Amino acid sequence: MINAQHPLRETDTRALIPLSVHTPYVYIHRDAANAMQMLLQKIGAGESIVPVSGYRSKEEQTAIYQNSCRENGKTFTKKYVALPNHSEHQTGLAVDVGLKQEKIDFIRPDFPNNGICRAFRKNAADFGFILRYPKAKESITGIAYEPWHFRYVGHPHAKIIAANGLTLEEYTEFIKQYRENCRLIYSHTASITAEIYYAPAFTDAATLSVSETDIYQVSGNNFDGFIITVWKHT
Repeated sequence: MINAQHPLRETDTRALIPLSVHTPYVYIHRDAANAMQMLLQKIGAGESIVPVSGYRSKEEQTAIYQNSCRENGKTFTKKYVALPNHSEHQTGLAVDVGLKQEKIDFIRPDFPNNGICRAFRKNAADFGFILRYPKAKESITGIAYEPWHFRYVGHPHAKIIAANGLTLEEYTEFIKQYRENCRLIYSHTASITAEIYYAPAFTDAATLSVSETDIYQVSGNNFDGFIITVWKHT
């Protein structure tokens, strides 16, 4: 999680690839790029939805922040542009999308809640994406409502977040009630379940115990622990 309280520590740029052949200048994490392509294909978006911004270096984020302050003022910029090292775009896991138009606002691209854009929102969680800055959650996220900004968190986390109307901040707290001996069970299919739990990190080096036969994923929350997802056949 990256926000005003939890800055970015590092980015593995080796995992970045162009989002599509049509936008070779927009890079995001490989997993997110593959999921985005499947999402756009599922809803038949064609070229009607375009990626506006993906990965940004610290230097790019600094330039965007400073330019916005000059052009739009600090009040506007604070609402819509994160400080350098506090922007999700620096992770390569966030993407701004917009309705294809002759002119697209880089800071606030048009992404209405109808037509193909509504179809995108409706299906986003199925492919691991969440609306990162929803309406009426500004006091939690610290960023104004951004209907164009989506964050890749993977499956089934995106489904759980969307189903419960949570922000990423709220989800990282919600999942802490589940521990290794009391896991959140999510039915992925009739034969596959995901077991999710939180493991606190009390020191710089944490040890996790998992079975050699399990398929699992470990994700640091960037401040006090890990979210572990274990996939099992039932």
